[in-house]
Amino acid sequence: MPELTEEVSTNMNQATTTQADGLVGTTAIVTGASRGFGRAIATALSAAGAQVVGVARTGARLEEVRRELGPTFIPVVADSADPATAARVIDEYQPRTLVLSAGSTPQMSPLQEQTWETFSSNWNVDVAQAFHWVRHALRRPLAPGSSVIVMSSGAALNGSPLSGGYAGAKATVRFITGYAAEEADRTALGISFVSVLPRLTPLTDLGAKAVAAYAERQGVSADTFVRTGPPPLSAEQVGKSVLEIAGRGPGQHGAYLLTASGLSSLN
Repeated sequence: MPELTEEVSTNMNQATTTQADGLVGTTAIVTGASRGFGRAIATALSAAGAQVVGVARTGARLEEVRRELGPTFIPVVADSADPATAARVIDEYQPRTLVLSAGSTPQMSPLQEQTWETFSSNWNVDVAQAFHWVRHALRRPLAPGSSVIVMSSGAALNGSPLSGGYAGAKATVRFITGYAAEEADRTALGISFVSVLPRLTPLTDLGAKAVAAYAERQGVSADTFVRTGPPPLSAEQVGKSVLEIAGRGPGQHGAYLLTASGLSSLN
């Protein structure tokens, strides 16, 4: 892919900034906000002028984010997969933007070395989270013009044989988001539901473990595995892409593959 000229890059940044102007003074909830993609998304939304409510189970990590972002960030220590958390946090903060980024780190091993407990971990966390938060966003409902952005995975498209039930769980997360979009349209709620499927990247803790496992399976080093693949996706790029989606108007449903080259519609 050719490099972007300075003029084109500037125009893209200006377009994203213009789209994000509507987030100033609004409230966003981000689950999994203490690390990885969730932390980058919280940072991008905060920089765009939103008050960000970050949900995660580890208070110390959330406190790090609060110190970094200042008063625009409200830490909430809670289990994102608990239905009570979804109802309580949505009802209390009434977000304009809801981003579901929390998830379980899968055990990286072939099927025969998995147990049902390890295989199903992403169903019990990632799928449960999507179900509970999306369901409450519909039942409350969120205000017209709100956006619900759910992080799936590129593994949902082609599978991931070393991560147990991860790929299937992420595919179900995408289905749940699509079902919610249909319900929002059917009942004229004016809420956008979007799923984002990031490609595997070594630049997060989860991605680094997956890269190491697949590199070992192929008998190559992790560096070699990464060099032979496409450019890695950074957490900052994920934050910028979510910001772009959040800045769109109501009813902008969809599913998007996210690579270092940007968002590609899967509809």
